[in-house]
Amino acid sequence: MGDTIRRWALSAVGTAVTGSLALGGAASVDLLGVPTDHLEVMSPSGLTVDPGAVGVHPLGAHSVVVEDGAVRVVEGEQTVWSNAPGAAFLSAGTGHVSWEEHRGYFWADVNHDRQWTAQQLTGVEAAPGSVTLTGDLVSADGAVPFTVSFTERADGGVAADVDTGATSAGGDDPVLQWIGGRSAGAGVHGFGEQFDDFNLDGRLVPVVAREQGVGRGEQPLTLLADVTNGGAGGTTSMTYAAWPSYVTGDLQGVRVDPDDEAAHAFAVGDTRTPDRVGLEVWAPSMRLELTRGDTPAHLIATQQGSVERPRLADWTQQGAIVGIQGGTDTVRETVDRLEASGTEVAGVWLQDWTGQRTTDFGDRLWWTWQLDEQRYPGWEQLVGELHDRGIRTTTYVNPWLVDAAPKNDPGIRNLWAEARDAGLLVRAPDGNPYMVDQGGYSAALVDFTNPAGRDWMSTVIAEEVLANGVDGFMADFGEALPMDAVLHDGDATLMHNAWPRLWSEVVREGCEKAGRPDCVTWFRAGTSGMDSQSPAFWNGDQMVGWSEEDGLASALAGTFAAGVSGWPVVHSDIGGYTSVNLQLTDYVRDAELLARWGEYAAFGPMFRSHEGNRPAVNRQVFDPEEIDAFARNSRIFAALAPYRAEVLDEAARTGVPAIRHMWLTHPGTAAAGADDQFMLGGSLLVAPVMAPGQTEVAVSLPPGTWRHLITGQVYQGDSTITVAAPIGSPAAFIDNAHPLADQLVGAVGAAVHGPGGQSG
Repeated sequence: MGDTIRRWALSAVGTAVTGSLALGGAASVDLLGVPTDHLEVMSPSGLTVDPGAVGVHPLGAHSVVVEDGAVRVVEGEQTVWSNAPGAAFLSAGTGHVSWEEHRGYFWADVNHDRQWTAQQLTGVEAAPGSVTLTGDLVSADGAVPFTVSFTERADGGVAADVDTGATSAGGDDPVLQWIGGRSAGAGVHGFGEQFDDFNLDGRLVPVVAREQGVGRGEQPLTLLADVTNGGAGGTTSMTYAAWPSYVTGDLQGVRVDPDDEAAHAFAVGDTRTPDRVGLEVWAPSMRLELTRGDTPAHLIATQQGSVERPRLADWTQQGAIVGIQGGTDTVRETVDRLEASGTEVAGVWLQDWTGQRTTDFGDRLWWTWQLDEQRYPGWEQLVGELHDRGIRTTTYVNPWLVDAAPKNDPGIRNLWAEARDAGLLVRAPDGNPYMVDQGGYSAALVDFTNPAGRDWMSTVIAEEVLANGVDGFMADFGEALPMDAVLHDGDATLMHNAWPRLWSEVVREGCEKAGRPDCVTWFRAGTSGMDSQSPAFWNGDQMVGWSEEDGLASALAGTFAAGVSGWPVVHSDIGGYTSVNLQLTDYVRDAELLARWGEYAAFGPMFRSHEGNRPAVNRQVFDPEEIDAFARNSRIFAALAPYRAEVLDEAARTGVPAIRHMWLTHPGTAAAGADDQFMLGGSLLVAPVMAPGQTEVAVSLPPGTWRHLITGQVYQGDSTITVAAPIGSPAAFIDNAHPLADQLVGAVGAAVHGPGGQSG
């Protein structure tokens, strides 16, 4: 990330008293009062069906089949959705969710006061284009009516409009739970960008956007972050980007319609029972989309629908987008050094364009969203000069504003004061602008529920952020709307998860106002529907390490989940972001990690580096010892551009992700169970090295004939092989039947050996 609220935890973690480890992880957390989620979901009872409702009820190309104790939606002989055998598929209740929050971290405390979990289906009404089920949800306290109306979706599958008679009472909020059946133990995938196992079976999954944590289970880092900073270590279920959408190994999918208000309500996925998946949504009604596919890829394409997605600009595919800070002269010198090394440089990412400020927690950015002319004198000339060399300039912005007065820069506007005076800021309960501590300074959010606020901020993006030839930017944050905020329109608890989408819409409006529909933007905070607004996303913060919890391996896991949830183009910061000195361990990235992360990114949709939160102590891609590896990986990335163009076109058209879990491309094969390798598109397989000191990898090849992109060696598929993978020779294979196979093997081989013909 560019400039993160997560940074507030790092300094204190670095000076933590390590004696707390003696208590043991869980005991330490409990004794010291570290906040945690307290999740609770309703337990469905049985389903009874009135004999008069039994039958097959046509619905266009589908049918709704009602039997004793069972309801199914079918398409021909294929099941689109069904209830779990004998179990209610709908429950309702009332209750409340309390929130504890601190600087972008949120913890839910879920309580149900009333529940109606036994379902009695008493009637079916068939009308042209719809089939509606009616009945009651029952508990010891009485019953409430329900209706579920099925209609066909124009883009495939069936919609289910769900409503009940459960209403808020005594200040309680209504909650619904939809329960779908699955084959015993069938995989469950999605729920947004989950940095966890690809198969989320056996879990409660909270659906809320929030800071993802520092360590997320990696020890001792997580424990120290938790006990010294009130839960900042995070958990495996914390993510910047969560939404109610999942698919199963039965080739069935369920998601709340992204355009329905319920799509952004707090929700909990429940996969703990092997024959079902529960989705509990804190909303009075919801519109669900039920989908099946002939293959996993077809399932994703059908579920994601006919969305018009922005294309990722061609220039991003020509090489590296290099993260550089320090000012005009530093940028020029660094670009010269990179190009002299043989690096393919497509762009620069200059996050400090607004200036840098120093706090107790390190170097931060000025969130004033105007050029710092002292740091970047001759900015327009620099941008133009780079453009003439074929290098585009990108920068940074987020939805927060700080008071510009302390910057003492008479050449800029005070955007915070302007927005305050115009009533465009999110308000606190006392009616004043909601100033949130960022660790050394405070900032306020522009209120995107206010049309005037949206218009004002999008104009700032058009006139300031995209001025002077800038081609795009990191659109950071979006996950930290306080739950008790007062908005121009709506309840903050319902708008919290919607905020990333509102932010993406404002950004898209800014690009359009600037006359830049090809503007390249990338987001980390997310909810459903954002793929219609932005061409790319990124994983957010990872540690500068290897771990599955919060390092290089976690980036791949998050990309897999995001890809089947509706983010088709996802990349990561090369080398990770978060570095911290724990005294026990100084978490810094070394040359090996930087090289291996670069190899992983070379086979992704974007190739972008980041200096990290502690640039001075971490290896950088343009350092003398690292520059050759970075140059080599940038050339590999550029060499794959012709193939990747097909992949990105498919991702934009269909929503099928660029980086794919093997289950998406080769279901039913041994390779489909491999979580440590991936496909770029449908024909290029990569088994990245994701552990230190590793010089060979085991690769599960799908059926077919596969050619090593670098050595040219041919392997027969449907087998597991072990291949050498020293730094500089990543284990990557092209389907030998692909029409570009010969071209790619030649181009990648030349890229590895460098401009002078020597391995670089």
